Amino acid sequence: MEKETTQIYGIRSVMEAIDSNESINRVFVQRGLTGASAFDLMKTLKKKSIEISYVPVEKLNRLTPKNHQGVVATIAPIKFLSIDDLSEILEAKKDSASILVLDQLSDVRNFGGIVRTAECTAVDCIVIQSSGSAPVNGDTIKTSSGAVFNVPICKVGHIKDALFLLKQFKVPIYGATEKAEKTIYQTSFKKSQAIVMGSEGKGLSSSVIKLCDQLIKIPLLGKIESLNVSVACGAILYEIVRQKNY
Repeated sequence: MEKETTQIYGIRSVMEAIDSNESINRVFVQRGLTGASAFDLMKTLKKKSIEISYVPVEKLNRLTPKNHQGVVATIAPIKFLSIDDLSEILEAKKDSASILVLDQLSDVRNFGGIVRTAECTAVDCIVIQSSGSAPVNGDTIKTSSGAVFNVPICKVGHIKDALFLLKQFKVPIYGATEKAEKTIYQTSFKKSQAIVMGSEGKGLSSSVIKLCDQLIKIPLLGKIESLNVSVACGAILYEIVRQKNY
């Protein structure tokens, strides 16, 4: 799963990498870069929610001695799985699959913390969306303590694509939200399950909630109305471990 970090340079090369669904980590763009091709690239990067760093040309020259045309990109150090790979995991796991779906979670450190917990709780695959999700970069790797290299991460065009696939395999889908009526302690996680966690600010999107089989929550006894998403995810995953193993 691990892949050596690669640098690519030049506007056309970066565009081709994006079109080929390469896992772009970050794109360094020369400040003040103009031209139709550069405009098209900026538009595509923003549409795909790819991280952009605007830097002086000296920075690009230090990154590569090649003719970079004002653009240098680094490819993420892991290889993401496709939805077909997810299908194979579900087929192999039958009644024991443990899937974690992240609905546009954008904070890199939260993402890294969740990946670390997922690895410790034997999650079979983490599903993220191509756009709007936290990138896999140095912060992610550091926060996850390298767990990103041990947990399969599937990147899909839209979260709903994965949810429809899970339904085909009859995997129960549980959406985590404080609006739920049932708590995780009133829910059975004995067999396969997919846990869907929402973004830090918005939580689960309404379209995703509609595809969940059941909504679940963690009891909150204090005055604060919600937990950090990484902490909440850890509580849910360890309740699954408790139910399955103890």
